[in-house]
Amino acid sequence: MFNHPALAWLLEPQEPNVRYLALRDLLELPADDPELLQAKQIAHRQGAICAVLDEMQETGYWVQSGPGYGPKYRSTVWSLILLGQLGASVEMDERIARACQHILEHALTAHGQFSANGAPGSTVDCLQGNLCSALLDLGYQDPRLEQAFEWMARSVTGEGVAPMEEKRAPLRYYAGKCGPLFACGANNKLPCAWGAVKVMLAFGKLPPARRTPLIDEAIRQGAEFLLAGNPAEAGYPNGYAGKPSGNWWKFGFPVFYVTDLLQNAEALVRLGYGADPRLRPALDLIQAKQDASGRWNLEYDYTGKTWLDFGPKKTPNKWVTLRALWVLSHARMEEREK
Repeated sequence: MFNHPALAWLLEPQEPNVRYLALRDLLELPADDPELLQAKQIAHRQGAICAVLDEMQETGYWVQSGPGYGPKYRSTVWSLILLGQLGASVEMDERIARACQHILEHALTAHGQFSANGAPGSTVDCLQGNLCSALLDLGYQDPRLEQAFEWMARSVTGEGVAPMEEKRAPLRYYAGKCGPLFACGANNKLPCAWGAVKVMLAFGKLPPARRTPLIDEAIRQGAEFLLAGNPAEAGYPNGYAGKPSGNWWKFGFPVFYVTDLLQNAEALVRLGYGADPRLRPALDLIQAKQDASGRWNLEYDYTGKTWLDFGPKKTPNKWVTLRALWVLSHARMEEREK
C-alpha cells in the first residue's frame, strides 16, 4: 500500500485531475474500483480537462486546422500532449477521439513520421516521442500508431534508413532528424538528450506485447545512451552550448518541449531501469528536492502560454509532487523485485 506524507494533499477534491491520477498511478486502484471510476468521471467533468476541451474546434483542432505544431503552446500538438498528462481518456469524451484523428490525418506522414508541417523533413525526435506518448496516454487505438512507433525505432537504430544525402531513398534522415541515436540538426547534429527522453518515454508506455524486436533494440540503445551520460549531471552532448541547460534540474508541469530530470528518470523507470545503479544518483537528487512536508516545488512552467496555469512557481505543487512520487515509488518497486 502506497503511503507518503503528501498523499492526503494529492487526494483533496479541490483538484480533481490530480486526485484521479493519484488514485490511479500511486494507489494503483483496479480499473473497476468504484472510487477510481467516480474520480475519473469528475476529472472529465470539472477542471483542467474540460478547460482544454472547451477550446477545441468542432472538427478536432485547436487554434487552426493542419499539423498543429504552432502556435506554441495552444495549438493541437500541445493541447493533445497536455490532455494526455492531465489523464484524459477517449472513452470519457468523444471530442478527444476527434482530436486524435485530426492529428493523425494532418501531422503523420506515409512512413510514420510526425511532422511539424506534414512533410517528413519536419520530423524531430521530441515531436515524435511527445505525440506517440500522448496518443497512448489518451487511449487512442489506430493502426497508424504502430507505424509511428516503427519509424521511431528505425530512427534510433538506423535500420533501413538512408543518410539524408540520399534524397531519392524512400526512407531517409533529414536536416532536423539527421541521423541515428537521436542525432538532431538543432543540436549541431549530435544526439539530443531531450529528444531521446521523449522517444524513450513513449517506448516505456508501449505495452511489452506490442514491442517488436526492432523496438526492443531501440530501447536497449536508447537506455544505454541516457544512462551513460549520468542523468543526475545531464552529461549529454550539448551541441551549440558550453554546458547542459539548467532546465534539466527545474521540475515543471506540463512537460512540453523542455525535458527535466524527472522525465528522464520516468522514462528509464518505465523501461525497467529503476534498479540500475547508474540511475541511483538521479533518484537521490529527486528525493532531496522535496520539502519537509514531502512536497516538490514548481520550478518551470508555461504560465500564460497554454490554456490554463498550474500554480505559482517556487511553491509546493501537486502536479510536480505527483510526478516525483510516481518515479520514486516505481523505482523502489523495481529495486524490491530485483
